[in-house]
Amino acid sequence: MSNTQYAASAALLQRARKVLAGGVSSEFRKYNHPHAIFYTHGKGSRIYDVDGNEYLDFTLSQGPLILGHSHPHVLRSINEYSEQGQLFAGQHIREIELAEKLNELIPSAEMMRFCLDGSEAVQTAFRVARAKTGRNKFLRFEGHYHGWLDNVAWGISAPSAKDLGSREQPNVFPWSQGISPATKDEFIILPWNDLDLLRKTVKLRHKEIAAIITEPVMCNNGCILPQPGYLSGIRELCNEFNIALIFDEVITGFRLSLGGAQRYFEVTPDLAIFAKAMGSGYPISAIVGKKEWMHLIEEGKVIHAGTMNSCNATVAAALATIEVLQKENPYERMFQLGKKLMYGLRNAALESNQNLLVQGAGPMFVTSFTSLPGLNDYRDTLSSDKEKLGRFIAAMHDRKIRIIGRGLWYMSAAHTEQDVDHAIKIAGEVLRAM
Repeated sequence: MSNTQYAASAALLQRARKVLAGGVSSEFRKYNHPHAIFYTHGKGSRIYDVDGNEYLDFTLSQGPLILGHSHPHVLRSINEYSEQGQLFAGQHIREIELAEKLNELIPSAEMMRFCLDGSEAVQTAFRVARAKTGRNKFLRFEGHYHGWLDNVAWGISAPSAKDLGSREQPNVFPWSQGISPATKDEFIILPWNDLDLLRKTVKLRHKEIAAIITEPVMCNNGCILPQPGYLSGIRELCNEFNIALIFDEVITGFRLSLGGAQRYFEVTPDLAIFAKAMGSGYPISAIVGKKEWMHLIEEGKVIHAGTMNSCNATVAAALATIEVLQKENPYERMFQLGKKLMYGLRNAALESNQNLLVQGAGPMFVTSFTSLPGLNDYRDTLSSDKEKLGRFIAAMHDRKIRIIGRGLWYMSAAHTEQDVDHAIKIAGEVLRAM
């Protein structure tokens, strides 16, 4: 299709580039097809751009919109509570109500603090772990994303799997220029889903390790489920060596279940990070944890601060989102629809003789072009054909199906069976044309 269907967005992008670096306010927005797109509104499972294009949306704003766009109860709650004030630099009743709700739902949430995004909540968790253990390093995994700050902006990109070197002593690459080289000494990194290698490393270096941090499902590079026993194996290692187990549930929180991945997999971490789906697109995150770790914040021994934390609108958004999730309990339906969509995409790939791999949990899954039967860790993702994936996603976008550029699809409570059938039909047409 001609790019004239994006003409108004193209004109706005030229205007934006004069005042916004790259024309955008977050790097990945540059890489929409065919360029950054400007949107006007969203409703349910649909989003609309300035050219009047209507898209069936599986990006859900990179995951937060668990209820779909513009859910009326969420917007009404935000408006009503914001009329009482925006920000008090003090406490308010709904902040307690939200904390009590998380305490009720999330296994590890004995105590918590609210932040604005996942990146700062992760750093708070590191600070707590270091203070309690007296150790300085955290252990993390190749390809796992824990925010964009310097000490976690390594090991999330690489030229190829070969460049990563050995599994026992991987090479790491900075994600960006301008990252302090000294932050490379703050962590130990390993391939994910290899419990034997993890156990060997921890037994050798546990006196250095304050925390092990992991995405419970590796969602940011591929959509890779943990091997059976892997998460519980990490839990046992952390117990044995007095190491904090941190779950980064920025994506899995409120997406796999109301209690997050920790309830879904029945493995309880010491500390966890929740964001994205908790606030339906409003900037709120939480570090939650067991009292034996969080008491350091309670007593002021570990400082956590933030002027904008727990502002009225964000707390109202989170409470309203959880109210809808509890009332409607859309999880079984989201799993079913997600799995139906995955099955349909696999069939479409088989019928068109395309090497499209589809894998994930259902409420989120990934599509990639690869000869591998499945992805088990980050190194596997580097063998996929990124150029072919880009052509697939661009063609889907031109046919009004919006997918995250790395091949990640999100389901929401607003998606319908008709949406899934339509996406399968369009994908079949695109795959045959490829």
